[in-house]
Amino acid sequence: MLLAAVLVCTPLPVFAEHFRHHVQHASASPSSAIAIYLAARNAYERTAESYWQSIADKRRARFAKRRNGETVKLDDYVLTQPPVYTGPPRPPGYIPPEKEPAPKPEPIPTIDDFLKAAAEQYGFVPDRPKTDAEFKLAYAKAASAAGLTREQAVRVYAFETGGNGTYDGQAGIVGNRKDARPISPAMGYNQLLSTNSVSLLAEHGDKLVNALQAAHVAEPKIAMFKQMVAFSRTVPNAWSAHDKLAKTTPGGMGIHATMLDRDIGPLLQTQKLLDSVVFARAKGYQHTLTAAELELMNFTGDGNGFDLVTMPHEMRDKVPTSNFFQRAGYERNPIARRTGTVAALFKSIESKMDSASQAPGARELAAAF
Repeated sequence: MLLAAVLVCTPLPVFAEHFRHHVQHASASPSSAIAIYLAARNAYERTAESYWQSIADKRRARFAKRRNGETVKLDDYVLTQPPVYTGPPRPPGYIPPEKEPAPKPEPIPTIDDFLKAAAEQYGFVPDRPKTDAEFKLAYAKAASAAGLTREQAVRVYAFETGGNGTYDGQAGIVGNRKDARPISPAMGYNQLLSTNSVSLLAEHGDKLVNALQAAHVAEPKIAMFKQMVAFSRTVPNAWSAHDKLAKTTPGGMGIHATMLDRDIGPLLQTQKLLDSVVFARAKGYQHTLTAAELELMNFTGDGNGFDLVTMPHEMRDKVPTSNFFQRAGYERNPIARRTGTVAALFKSIESKMDSASQAPGARELAAAF
C-alpha cells in the first residue's frame, strides 16, 4: 500500500528520468530501443493502474459514506492528477502484440438506419415536424409541464449542440456535407444515445403512454409505441442490457427513431433531464439545479453528477475531475482532461453555456417557453 501511495502522489512519474538516462547510453539497435520503450510503458501502466484503482476505491468509499449519512471530506478524493506517460516514444515500425484480436468496430447507425429499423420492426414512421421551431414549441411545452425551467432547457441545449442544434441533429453530422459520418448515435437537443431511448421506454413506458393518450395522439401510433415499450422490457432493467439491445438488435435500433417524432421526441428529451432532477431530490437535494449542475449529472451520470453538485465550493479547485470517471472515459473526454479540477469544469461549462445561449437556435428555444 505504501508503494501505491507513493506512485499516486507523485506529480510526474519519476520512472521517466531513469529511462531517459538509459536511452542516452543504449545501443542504437531496434531490439534495445524496443526493450527500453516496453520497460517505460510497463512502469507507466503499473503507476496508472494503481492511480485508477485508488480512484475507484475512493469513489466506493464516498458512496458508502453518503448512504450512511456521513459527511464527505476532502481526503475522500484522490487529490493528484492522473499520471502522464513521459518516457520514450514507440520505436518506428514496432507494433505491440495484441492480447486478443480487436473486434472489428461496427459502423455507427445513421438516422436512415433507425428509420428503416422502426418501419420494419414496428411499422412505425415518425410524424416529423415541418420546422425545427415546431419541435421546439412541443419540447418547451413538455419541459414546462414537467417542471423544468427555461434556463435549464435552453442552457443544456446550448451546451450539447452549440446553440444551433436541430431536433434531428446527430453527433458528427455537421451541415450538408455528403461525406459526413456520425460519431455516435446521439441525437436531438440533449444528444440522447440510442441506449438512452431504450432505457427511457423500459423505465417510463407506462407514463409516456399515458402522456400520449392524454394528448389525444392517434391510437395506431400509441399501439406501435406500446410494442416498443414491451420490447425494451425483454431484458433486465440495466444499462448494459439496454445498450446491447439498442446496438445489436433491429428492434432496439428502431426505438431510437421515436426521437424524431413530434409527439414522442419532446417527452423523451424532457424525461432524460427530469430523471436527474428526481434523482437529486431523492437524495435530499431540494434546491433547483442550475443548468450546469443538470448538465454535469447528464455528463457524468447521476451518481457522479450528484457528487459534483453537492461538493462544497471551497473544495472544487482542489479535486481533480478524474475522480468522477472510469479511466477509459476520462481518456476519451477532452473537457475533463483539459479542465483538470471540478472548479475549472464548472467554469468551462458555464462559459460555453453563456456563449452558445446567444446563438439563433438557443434564442428560438428560449422564445418557445
